[in-house]
Amino acid sequence: MLQLLMYSSCTDDDLKNTATISSKKITLSKDRSYGVDVTYSDSAHVKAIGFAPVLDKVTPSVGAIYNEMPKGVKIEFFDEFMKKTGTITSNYAIQKTTEKITIFRKNVVVVNDKITFTTEELTWDENKKMYFSPYGTVTTKDGDVITGTEFYAPQDFSTYKIIQAAGTTSIKGDLTQ
Repeated sequence: MLQLLMYSSCTDDDLKNTATISSKKITLSKDRSYGVDVTYSDSAHVKAIGFAPVLDKVTPSVGAIYNEMPKGVKIEFFDEFMKKTGTITSNYAIQKTTEKITIFRKNVVVVNDKITFTTEELTWDENKKMYFSPYGTVTTKDGDVITGTEFYAPQDFSTYKIIQAAGTTSIKGDLTQ
């Protein structure tokens, strides 16, 4: 029987590299809250109310603080008379407070009086007051279905733009005349 014996050695340079790598560790601290309701208002008017079963405020040792909603989120939007105008729901969300960006992921559904928009990822840019998604499907109240590779909408979802759109629509009326 042939036995192979190998020797390995560490040099001083290897030990220095190990110390450098271990000094670059980033630690995270989390403050967890349960059953969170957040009210967003502007000029004393409620614009939206957000609900999250779990909210983690994450503070990394390096980098910006962010909020994570690992169990999902639901946001209800209101007009000036407190009438609900729409909702966003997702199974996960992360809010980057310094960048003023919120990313909704996993089963994202936006509903308002005109459309239902579904996707796996939707980003709200608070600075631009815009939503955008790399792909998604719009279903109108008339039953039209439009899919595309890029989706853009103002934060009130009053209009939307879809790049490389394709879909189905129903035509009303008599087409023979």
